[in-house]
Amino acid sequence: MTKQTTTSKKKTGVSRRSLLKGAAAGGALAVGSGAVTGFPTIWAQNIRDITLRQFGTGVSNLNAVAEKCREDLGFTLQMTALDSDSVAQRAVTQPDSYDIADIEYWICKKVFPAGVMQPMDVTRLTYYDKLVPLFIDGKLTPDSTIAQGTAPHTVGFVEGADSTTFASEPTNWMTMIPTIYNADTLGIRPDLVGREITSWADIMDPAFVGKTSILTIPSIGIMDAAMICEAMGEVTYGDKGNMTPAEIDATLAVMTEAKRAGQFRAFWKTFDESVNLMSSGEVVIQSMWSPAVAAVRAKGIPCVYQPLQEGYRAWGGGLGLAKHLTGIELDAAYEYINWYMSGWVGAYLNRQGYYSACLETARAYMSEDEWGFWMEGRPAAADILSPDGVVMEVAGAVRDGGSFEERMGRVACWNAVMDEDRYMVRKWNEFIAA
Repeated sequence: MTKQTTTSKKKTGVSRRSLLKGAAAGGALAVGSGAVTGFPTIWAQNIRDITLRQFGTGVSNLNAVAEKCREDLGFTLQMTALDSDSVAQRAVTQPDSYDIADIEYWICKKVFPAGVMQPMDVTRLTYYDKLVPLFIDGKLTPDSTIAQGTAPHTVGFVEGADSTTFASEPTNWMTMIPTIYNADTLGIRPDLVGREITSWADIMDPAFVGKTSILTIPSIGIMDAAMICEAMGEVTYGDKGNMTPAEIDATLAVMTEAKRAGQFRAFWKTFDESVNLMSSGEVVIQSMWSPAVAAVRAKGIPCVYQPLQEGYRAWGGGLGLAKHLTGIELDAAYEYINWYMSGWVGAYLNRQGYYSACLETARAYMSEDEWGFWMEGRPAAADILSPDGVVMEVAGAVRDGGSFEERMGRVACWNAVMDEDRYMVRKWNEFIAA
């Protein structure tokens, strides 16, 4: 894999940052064992009494992460998993009910301006310099074109310590530390579709009437719909990540007509719903998430995450800090975030088919064969196992879509919150109810 290019930043508080980096390797273990190494005595004495409350989607709110956090850091992490729309609502309306917000970047665009989260001090982030450049300047490589939609870097920084205004370039204050992302496409049942699938437009083929599905979350579903309509030649967009009312109307007119003609078997909101639709054979082509495809395969059922000629729809998420966090709880939250980025969690996420935002640290926790399969597009030398030890791919398999650069390098758009978001959501709900 090509080494990632890092992006320089303005330097303030470098001496403190250096101290944090120096303590990073042994600090977590020392704190977890009760030793006082690089941390205030009161911090170490009270570490086991701390509970941090994290909420977000089920994609990354994983019991295994909470258990490993307790083992390594010594404090308790309580996790709550909700669907994306519920996450956005809770983040704004119940800010005292959580300490860590595990949210997607399109949700961040809605939440951070509400003033319920506090900017993160870059000098306290041990692995900032190892972040994939996508989250700093929007480019995978210096020559990359920035994809449409709510690209993470556009909502990744604010202007100052007390600001809720997104900055146009990197600053010392991040809205969230990026943790997880992926390039999404259509999942298919190759044994049932009966032909080669090459385009987002194929989901609208009359041959698949009553056997297709897309997800219902408006800010995600509208981007799938745009990829479909653009591929069909039905709608031409100035920027499909920020549609005009006329473009929204045209997009959802196409989708509504298809819905009334019976093209869609169902609409899904959760991971399990998409798995059940595909594994049952009720649906043969649908929008999916990578681990959902893997879950279907784990049942011995053929399922492919199909690369398409128009490219991928991408998404990304991260961890943010609640506004109310102060003192020892805030210190613990930063220590948790730095631990999260130190490699173990990143490798866990990579093994699920997602990508870690700190690839270098994650690689240290993966075998060369795992890294070659998931990141470099090489055939697996041995069976590829899930984090739980279940066979996901057999020896000789190659990841759908190929290497990290091949997949993330072909992102056409990110999940988006548009200027006309309220109008879009209203029209989307009309489409679902039609």
